[in-house]
Amino acid sequence: MRVAQVIGRVTLNVQDPSFMMCNPLDAKDFNSACGKPPVHSPQFSLVAYDNLGAGDGDIVGIVEGAEATAPFDYDIPIDAITVAIFDSLSYQPPASKP
Repeated sequence: MRVAQVIGRVTLNVQDPSFMMCNPLDAKDFNSACGKPPVHSPQFSLVAYDNLGAGDGDIVGIVEGAEATAPFDYDIPIDAITVAIFDSLSYQPPASKP
């Protein structure tokens, strides 16, 4: 699972509000990410299917690849799906070994 911030929705020819643009976060950003407005950075963004109701600026957990299609009983052309919406994150990096 990757942690990402929702930066907007994807507009399709046939509208489906379930797709959103997300920016994956680095571990250094975890503790301060929740509650901030969406950050549009030039880094890698991805499209994720959302059936949880996440909105702009939310911090979400994303699963990619074949695991993203596991909740469906039919073939679906998605590469990523949201699996969690985080209210808060608390991350303590492991201590470096001497």
